[in-house]
Amino acid sequence: MWRIARDSGTLDLNTSYAYLILARDFAATSRVAVADGDTVGFALGYRRPTAPERLFIWQIAVDESQRGRRIAARLLDAVVADLPEVTTLETTITEDNAASQRLFASFAERHGANHSVGPLLTEAHFPDPGHGAELLHEISELRSGT
Repeated sequence: MWRIARDSGTLDLNTSYAYLILARDFAATSRVAVADGDTVGFALGYRRPTAPERLFIWQIAVDESQRGRRIAARLLDAVVADLPEVTTLETTITEDNAASQRLFASFAERHGANHSVGPLLTEAHFPDPGHGAELLHEISELRSGT
């Protein structure tokens, strides 16, 4: 997962330790895609402690060699299908990340869900320069088992 995030060119890279611990602690709300024994994609998520019906997807990425095969869409579908108590999917996306915007918009459409976008974190929230604002995407009214 760390390698895919590093090579993505768009994700904030966390330490390799963080990916290992998050995969362990949030295995029920995360997924990996494997091809020929290699990890080729992942979705890291967690249920919000104060709103367990909400699944927050923290990062999702697919190895460049596997793009265009709907792997990211299948990862999202799989994790939500396994969590029937989840009625809302959340993520944040910067304005310049058109691929992620399309991915989550198509997820909402595929599942007949509402999709709203609004501010969450502005550039001023980040201590490191150059980090764009993160817009909150909420996909709500997911039906059980979608």
